[in-house]
Amino acid sequence: MDRLFEFVVNHYILVSVFVALLLALLVLESRRGGAKISAQGAVSLINKDEAVVVDIRDRKDFGEGRITGSLNIPLSGIKGRANELSKHKDKQIIVVDKMGQHSAMAVKYLKEEGFTNVVRLNGGIADWKASNLPLVKK
Repeated sequence: MDRLFEFVVNHYILVSVFVALLLALLVLESRRGGAKISAQGAVSLINKDEAVVVDIRDRKDFGEGRITGSLNIPLSGIKGRANELSKHKDKQIIVVDKMGQHSAMAVKYLKEEGFTNVVRLNGGIADWKASNLPLVKK
């Protein structure tokens, strides 16, 4: 541990550049996928603002449990099916995936297509379940 402190003192410029780059990377990654919303915030948007939920999981996962009223547009087919959402351009869109890892790509694509009110569910369906919120199974 003493050697680490000695390295930091002797190479303060190198260490400060490393820290600055690390912070820049964290900020860039947090903004890349658009805004995140919690499960409780999503419930509020769905109930109050009649937000549209777009579930990007595959059909099998979607059938095992989904948010009431959600549309299933798998991530692999979102480019071909984004026109299905054109009637909802003026509404808030919430993108949902399994664990919150892939929804950033869908949000980015939808924003490129002109959708302005797009957010992603932080933690995906896993966070929804952890919050004890209901899922529809069919």
